[in-house]
Amino acid sequence: MDPLATSLSIASTAVFAFYLWWPLVATAVLGAIFALSFAVGTDSSVLFASALAAGMVLRLGSITLVLAYGGGFLVAVGLVAYGDTDVRVNVGIYLLVAAIAGAIGFALRVASARGRKLESDLADAAEHAAEQERQAVLAERRWIAGELHDSIAHHLTVVSLHVQMLDDPTVSSESQEAIRVAARKAMADLRFVIELADDGPRSTGMPTGDLDSAVQEARAEIESAGHPVVSEGDPRDERIPRVAEIAFARIVRESATNILKHAGPGTVTMSIRIDDDAVELAILSPIPTTPRRDLPSSGTGLNRMAERVLGASGEFSAGPEGDEWRVYARLPLS
Repeated sequence: MDPLATSLSIASTAVFAFYLWWPLVATAVLGAIFALSFAVGTDSSVLFASALAAGMVLRLGSITLVLAYGGGFLVAVGLVAYGDTDVRVNVGIYLLVAAIAGAIGFALRVASARGRKLESDLADAAEHAAEQERQAVLAERRWIAGELHDSIAHHLTVVSLHVQMLDDPTVSSESQEAIRVAARKAMADLRFVIELADDGPRSTGMPTGDLDSAVQEARAEIESAGHPVVSEGDPRDERIPRVAEIAFARIVRESATNILKHAGPGTVTMSIRIDDDAVELAILSPIPTTPRRDLPSSGTGLNRMAERVLGASGEFSAGPEGDEWRVYARLPLS
């Protein structure tokens, strides 16, 4: 075989390696080799290599390159078939080889695309799972902080209030007992929160959100601070839904905390009313003429109360009403 023909045959085969990096350059080189092959009579061999290269083009080339290569290959087939009238060439073989190679290349292209999509989906799923886990951790932290605020902060307020009354001999014994009870309840509530957060075995006697107990406890603490308390309605009414009972119990406790911190002298009223559609809780306490600044306040109590009620599709408001501070919550019976 002519050395140039041999070189062109080897070059057409070597072009396949270039398709892995530069499909467009490799196609151009293959076209040049095919043009030169007519001069040395190796056009059939180069056409066969071009038919095999169709698989690489469909696997690696862009849509534009695929269309251009297909058109160019058909032109090359026509040139080989009719360019040399002395030698008849069965171009069907080349078309069949090109079709098979192209089908394999296209299948590999689809499989590669699906693999990349699967990798992307898995990465997105992993990122979504990580974000969900992060949100769950943040939600748990917020829950723990809220539980500590709703329970421990209340008892610490009671302790702080009665510590200031220890110097008064007329009430020192009652204040000592109130401090002891508040400290014991704070420890019980702290143990309750820790056990829930730890997801360990539950102890008995945990807080259950009992509205009647919350009203009685708040009444005793408020009265011990020197405020007469008037209760209206029955917190044990069986028509009160469990969701409302838990939410109201928390509101009563938080309101008691705020009353111990901020209320002026006068009567505190706690009212529970039930109609055909909803149950209402209203707590009124006297507004002080001079704001108290001796007890700490986190400023999150009202927000926590509102979140509980609004989260249960209820209504909530808190603000001055005349010379009293009014906390109002309404939750549906159903």
